[in-house]
Amino acid sequence: MKPEIGISEKNLNKSITLLSTILSDEMTLYVKTRKFHWNVSGESFMELHKLFQGQYTELEETIDLVAERINKLGGKTIGTMKEFSGLTRLKESPDDYPSQKDMMKELLEDHETVIVELRKDIEVSNDKNKDAGTTDFLTGLMEQHESTAWILRRYLN
Repeated sequence: MKPEIGISEKNLNKSITLLSTILSDEMTLYVKTRKFHWNVSGESFMELHKLFQGQYTELEETIDLVAERINKLGGKTIGTMKEFSGLTRLKESPDDYPSQKDMMKELLEDHETVIVELRKDIEVSNDKNKDAGTTDFLTGLMEQHESTAWILRRYLN
């Protein structure tokens, strides 16, 4: 049954497509953060191991919220690595195991990329899709990524 929530079917579908791309970005960032959690080593091992764990735990919650938003709008949520890798705007680095500092730099760059893309997505959601609920939701996601980026940036100063 299609939701009757004051948004045209065309705009609902555009919001679902947009959210699927965002979900793919969040999953890619989650997997990368997990990889770094598993592979961090060196002097600040435990501190960074716990930092990355906190970050991927937050991303898990975000992923679930994005998937639920897609369902609320009447869509089906993608759920395979092939689908995620086909839509993500982030780059993966297979067979690359960077130093602690480079891990944090890479995660910072990814969070900043997500922030930049979410700013564009917010405009599309608001102006083109006429979807105030998704616009508000995306603003909250952007603020979460801004906080995580700030924390990573503080480590790198």
